Amino acid sequence: MARILITSAIPYINGVKHLGNLVGSQLPSDVYARYCRARGHEVMFICATDEHGTPAELAAEKAGQPVREYCDEMHKVQADLACGFRLSFDHFGRSSSQRNHGLTQHFAGRLTDKNLIREVVEKQIYSIQDSRFLPDRYIKGTCPECGYENARGDQCENCTRQLDPVDLINPRSAQSGATELEIRETRHLHLRQSALRQELEDWIDSKTDWPILTTSIARKWLRDGDGLQDRGITRDLDWGIPVRRGDTEWPGMEDKVFYVWFDAPIAYIAATAEWADAHGLGDNAWERWWRTDRGAEDVRYVQFMGKDNVPFHTLSFPATIIGSGEPWKLVDFIKSFNFLNYEGGQFSTSLGRGVFMDDALALLPSDTWRWWLMKHVPETSDSEFTWESFRLDVNKDLADVLGNFVSRVTRFCQSRFDGKVPDGGSQGPEEAAATAALATHLRNYETHMEAIEFRRATAELREIWTLGNSYFQSAEPWTVLREDRDRAGAILRFALNLLPLYAALSEPFIPDAAETIGAVTGDGSRARWPENIETSLNSLQPGQSVSVPALLFSKISEQEQEEMQARFSPP
Repeated sequence: MARILITSAIPYINGVKHLGNLVGSQLPSDVYARYCRARGHEVMFICATDEHGTPAELAAEKAGQPVREYCDEMHKVQADLACGFRLSFDHFGRSSSQRNHGLTQHFAGRLTDKNLIREVVEKQIYSIQDSRFLPDRYIKGTCPECGYENARGDQCENCTRQLDPVDLINPRSAQSGATELEIRETRHLHLRQSALRQELEDWIDSKTDWPILTTSIARKWLRDGDGLQDRGITRDLDWGIPVRRGDTEWPGMEDKVFYVWFDAPIAYIAATAEWADAHGLGDNAWERWWRTDRGAEDVRYVQFMGKDNVPFHTLSFPATIIGSGEPWKLVDFIKSFNFLNYEGGQFSTSLGRGVFMDDALALLPSDTWRWWLMKHVPETSDSEFTWESFRLDVNKDLADVLGNFVSRVTRFCQSRFDGKVPDGGSQGPEEAAATAALATHLRNYETHMEAIEFRRATAELREIWTLGNSYFQSAEPWTVLREDRDRAGAILRFALNLLPLYAALSEPFIPDAAETIGAVTGDGSRARWPENIETSLNSLQPGQSVSVPALLFSKISEQEQEEMQARFSPP
């Protein structure tokens, strides 16, 4: 048994997330967490809402609410949606928690002691109309790298380039649209990332098993141009973590807060501490996951994120951890993803473009979305959501293959064997061949899941489902029954034994359906992972009751597809 720490990139608090956000971090991390638990590992699966910075202030202002009240409300909304999609976080925390306040100020103090934070007089954009300095996300403009016209002042969402607001072409206030801007001087704190460049580069170069997407982005920011730059860690905002050096005031910084991208990754640690607090546990309970002097040296830490988050997780957050000089756990593996696009363009929260999590759950069960998204997860390139692809995959994979098999087998058992697992008869060459094929597919499935290669894993899982259908169809127990009831019973018994197997293997991807399948031949308890395929395929006892479940998956008609497509047509 291993100890595995899993974190999902924390979503911004500014509204309901769309399916592109979901598949970019939270859903894949949940699939992996469920798989690791099924294999018997001790798992700590952490996420939180990212509540500081400009996005929160702008969203609260638009909603006409105080920012704290807005964040309280949206945290609950996002937590409820996470439950709706069956995201199995051990704790879903908040970057605004007192735990994160304390840890962020602690790290700032340690970095200052190590001479890795310096005060800098910056030139920052000031809006005359708004009568205030504009933090980076209060400014939009054209990216000087790719020409994207809605680039933010901190980063271009289109090409992922990190930016300073003064880099933007034709900048404007994201708050008011004002273009009467001027550059004024203000003092801020910078993390001296450049002082840790070689240490960071050596660390990244040692991660030979990381996805190419992750390492290529990290090396780009390490080596392109002038190399790794120092990064501002404070902002002129009201909402955020006050700038302090541990428990000590920071003269000249009384009206500033820490930059959201400094405190947000620290929230992974803080949320684990929140988990311990929520369970009435002491600090040792969370420190054993995060401090190598408290037992975390044997933890495998895996992060999940979209490619736009990679620079901060491969450079800025590790620089904070390493620079502190304390024995904190560094990430072992970063699984990054490309973007999921929508009907020929990008998903967009600001434009309301695409399908959002609340609308998705109102339309169809979460398993249908989970399956399609993980089958098409953008691992090696951007993926494209289309309603036709969604309809075809739900119908063919979930309804025609898995759902059809479960229905046929249980109904045949009910109508011909009184709803009981048959006794008598023996397995023959057909069962032996099916068992051998299942063993091969199971090994491949486990290999891909261990490597966190989800598209390949879903392909193997579908093959496992298909094998059951093919076996049952070719064995024809309904025909054999006319002359040899024992042989027909042996065929059915083998097919029925596939149900708990399918429940266990499918649970990481489609947990609700897996629970339903598992309840067909048992007491509803969670099916166990098949450590030995032959033993698993002989787990049911003769005479054991078999129930017929409700329709596992309903098909989506072409008319329903057209209606959904029209409802969510891009603006």
